[in-house]
Amino acid sequence: MPAPKPGPTAKSAARPGAAAPAARKAAGKKAASPNKLADKLARLGLQTANDLALHLPLRYEDETQVVQIAEAGFMGGGVAQVEGIVTACDVQFRPRRQLVVTIADDSGPLVMRFLNFYGSQTKQLAEGTRVRARGEVRHGFFGAEMVHPAYKVINEGAPLPTALTPVYPAGEGLSQALLRRAILDALAQIDWHDTLPEPLRASLKLMSFEAAVRLLHNPPADVDEHALEERSHPAWIRMKFDELLAQQLSLKRAQLARRNKGAAPLTRTAEISAELLAALPFSLTPAQQRVLDEIRADLRQPFPMQRLLQGDVGSGKTVVAALAAAQAIDSGYQAVLMAPTEILAEQHFHKIAAWLEPLGVPVAWLTGSLKKKEKQAALAKIESGHARLVIGTHALIQDGVQFEQLGLVVVDEQHRFGVGQRLALRNKGLADAAATDDSNGGATVPHQLMMSATPIPRTLAMTYYADLEVSVIDQLPPGRTPIVTRVVDQNRREEVIARVHAAAQEGRQAYWVCPLIEESEALQLQTATDTHAALAAALPDLRVGLVHGRLKPAEKQMVMDAFIRGDTHVLVATTVIEVGVDVPNASLMVIEHAERFGLSQLHQLRGRVGRGAAASVCLLLYQGPLGPVARQRLMTMRETTDGFEIARRDLEIRGPGEFLGARQSGQALLRFADLETDQWLVEKARETAHMLLQNDPATVARHLARWLGEKEEFLKV
Repeated sequence: MPAPKPGPTAKSAARPGAAAPAARKAAGKKAASPNKLADKLARLGLQTANDLALHLPLRYEDETQVVQIAEAGFMGGGVAQVEGIVTACDVQFRPRRQLVVTIADDSGPLVMRFLNFYGSQTKQLAEGTRVRARGEVRHGFFGAEMVHPAYKVINEGAPLPTALTPVYPAGEGLSQALLRRAILDALAQIDWHDTLPEPLRASLKLMSFEAAVRLLHNPPADVDEHALEERSHPAWIRMKFDELLAQQLSLKRAQLARRNKGAAPLTRTAEISAELLAALPFSLTPAQQRVLDEIRADLRQPFPMQRLLQGDVGSGKTVVAALAAAQAIDSGYQAVLMAPTEILAEQHFHKIAAWLEPLGVPVAWLTGSLKKKEKQAALAKIESGHARLVIGTHALIQDGVQFEQLGLVVVDEQHRFGVGQRLALRNKGLADAAATDDSNGGATVPHQLMMSATPIPRTLAMTYYADLEVSVIDQLPPGRTPIVTRVVDQNRREEVIARVHAAAQEGRQAYWVCPLIEESEALQLQTATDTHAALAAALPDLRVGLVHGRLKPAEKQMVMDAFIRGDTHVLVATTVIEVGVDVPNASLMVIEHAERFGLSQLHQLRGRVGRGAAASVCLLLYQGPLGPVARQRLMTMRETTDGFEIARRDLEIRGPGEFLGARQSGQALLRFADLETDQWLVEKARETAHMLLQNDPATVARHLARWLGEKEEFLKV
């Protein structure tokens, strides 16, 4: 029976030398199969020598010392490196198949235990072989043992490394040995010229680039290990500063480039804008009016607006977007609104079309689920210019979509789209404007308004959105009641069902959101179906509806319409209702397995209630025991309904990379700098970027080429 291949583990990934025969073979054949290695490196984004040089270690292992096995035996839970001769090597089958290898030195024995192993390792670790092993020492039944240690077969007297051993971020099929060799080769090829002039480095007290990079890849044994691990060593400070400087330079340069591009000045706020304002059944809040004034002023400029509209759930961003579109239409241009889900896009379509079509403005609807004939009709209306406003999903960025004259692009829930997708929609305006030269001699681009109900904390906005103007609707419309949030153990489920029944008896409606099951959409659908059946059985006198992402659009709309009309008392749903659903009579929200959701999602879901005059409640059902992060999230939800405070705490819990999501910022996420601990460096980078852009364009070009290369385009949307 062939031995199973070992799965990737942190220990095996870190194995420096003779970890597994396959890895050694791959390393040995590197010259013979450069394309295979290049493909594996490319999957990590490592395509050039420069990329490899800046692929810095995650951590380090100290292989510079060997301790006696008896001494290691007193280090229960600690990491040690030992050296000994193999005295036994056996495959055992109880309690499960495993390779058990005993090594010994003059002070005593130690067991190496491998739960996943290659069959050939029994020969490699034959009795009499000298082995150097490094791992966490545990106290097993037979004394000191290491489970899956990093090890290598050596000759007696083999020298120890004189520097700490780097452990790099790796991918499938890429051993540490392969990565180290590739990085070593790259360090011999790259241009070490420092992108920062020496006087500037001296004034900022920064190490030289070459010294910093070489130290991080090959730190001497006497280095301050704590500073290295904490990333506070001067070498790490140089890397963080360079990265932040590249980002700030790129964003500021993008802002300057945008101002040099032409955009159609949308100067009219005449018939449509005035009639829409007059026809609204409510008055704008002061915050909405302030934000609208900011957007209108931007749209009148001859360069493209790039504004992020932030507003908490239910703050009224949609009407501001509709009034911005009305300004484009009044000025003779088309506008487009793209939303991430069909349910949200459809909500926008029905709401905005109800406002604009009575004023004689044709509104088109475009989504991937349209039938061929409907889609062709919509495309024709868009291309001819008959449709003045177009609303839809990702279908809007497909090749066949052509606008007659696109003046404004609105992207809702912008963080749910990839950077490339937002760029593709913005570029739709280039085709119809390509023949139009602006005063700067280039093609015009549409104005862009991005909207988000996930507030971005100020620190993050300053760093990642330096190219954007930011407007904030910091006030909810009058008549909104505060939402009371309760955290409830899953064991009290029957009480929660009784609460739902009582709310329905009082004429109120409720949402019941099913748990998030990321690993299986089919399992999530099954859970929703089971929950619907269970609630229908438990509440026989109530009408229980079910909505999920797999329903056909017509079926989905039928279910939603029944809930909006009040014909359905309880709506069982997956997270398709996260954004855009507005039912004022729904005053109770139950979120099952709330511990599986992120803070932003929980806040979005909770925002589906509290839209009417009735007191609203959100019940977060959880399954114990809770981990520290899940507990922190649920406590935050219980303590505050302020979206900006929730975003601030979310940033604390997750860190900036995960908060933004790689898809949101393309490849521009910071790899080395930490916005919480390195804010002082952000300020220095911002000041330096401003100075260099004014005085030293050659340094700017060199620095951006090293740190961003072709990725700079992704910072511009």
